[in-house]
Amino acid sequence: MQVNLPPVLFYAIGAMLMVFGALRIKYLGAPRARRRPVDDETWGESSVGATSEEQLERRPEQRRHIRWGIIWILLGLFLVISTIVQVRRH
Repeated sequence: MQVNLPPVLFYAIGAMLMVFGALRIKYLGAPRARRRPVDDETWGESSVGATSEEQLERRPEQRRHIRWGIIWILLGLFLVISTIVQVRRH
């Protein structure tokens, strides 16, 4: 028994995997800014940019989101490319 599914279905699934993988990397894998107070704040001195110091850091769960986002993008690319190859064969 052979089931013929339209290639548009596989293109749509592959595109969704690539888009959501990129969104996962962008929003969930981005480094978060951690604020540190500066000693000058205690004296009440206010200067531009001296109120706090920001340091970007990446935590382990953010690295995991980046890895899985890359996997989703690669799976989507594989699905789209393999569908193109399969359609051209027939």
